[in-house]
Amino acid sequence: MFDDLRIMFTPEFFGAILLPALIGGIAVTICSSLLGVTLVLKRYSMIGDGLSHIGYGALSVAAVMNLAPLKVALPVVVIAAFILLRLSENSKLSGDSAIALFSTTALSVGILVSSKAGLTNDVSHYMFGSILAMSKSDVILSVILSVIVIFTFIFLYNRIFSVTFDENFARATGVNAGIYNMIFAVLTAVTVVLGMMMMGALLISSLIVIPTLTAMRVCRSFRGVVLTAGTVSVLSFLLGMFVSLLMNTAPGASIVIVNVIFFLCFSAFGAVSSRSGRS
Repeated sequence: MFDDLRIMFTPEFFGAILLPALIGGIAVTICSSLLGVTLVLKRYSMIGDGLSHIGYGALSVAAVMNLAPLKVALPVVVIAAFILLRLSENSKLSGDSAIALFSTTALSVGILVSSKAGLTNDVSHYMFGSILAMSKSDVILSVILSVIVIFTFIFLYNRIFSVTFDENFARATGVNAGIYNMIFAVLTAVTVVLGMMMMGALLISSLIVIPTLTAMRVCRSFRGVVLTAGTVSVLSFLLGMFVSLLMNTAPGASIVIVNVIFFLCFSAFGAVSSRSGRS
């Protein structure tokens, strides 16, 4: 154990591999948790899972065609986010049904294309994640995205609040809810694609959903949920990474398990607090 810790903090490993992964991971987790608050409260929580499967299909096709993965996946996932949001709002096809239809189709295409081309192992990290392999460009894009998301919540907090809880009221007061929904679609799509590099297509939706559900166990205000979800998400990421490196487990799965532990602890604390308040 002590040998692993010593290796972990050597300049060669920490500076070249671990530090970029930590910076990129923290940026992605902040984006996921903040956007997740709005998505969960608007009942769009499954959109992250759907977009990750669509992203996997796009990344697999890009790999087979020897194209830059991000340049192919980003526009495809952004367009898919717009379509899914429009279907959820206006179509006779329910949101969950649309997400299931699009995501399973894209996932099947990705698996079919990669297996036919013999690249199943090459694209497997898109399915399960490989945070220590994040490139410099991935880290820079993650940091830029997190800055945009944080500033969006700071400067547009009141409008985000109104669109999240009562979109019809927001429209009546002059807020262009459609613009804000499009902003969330773009930011969520980019976050999902970057998060797939870290967590994989199978687990990225957990970063969007679980921190928000955890915060809602104890917080009663929108601001409290936003701040708590962001804090829990970052702590879960750091603890999960530490456990992963120390015990040689999969980083994505370790981060999710830590998130679940936080959720259980917050749920127990919330239940005890509510009972105490009634007594």
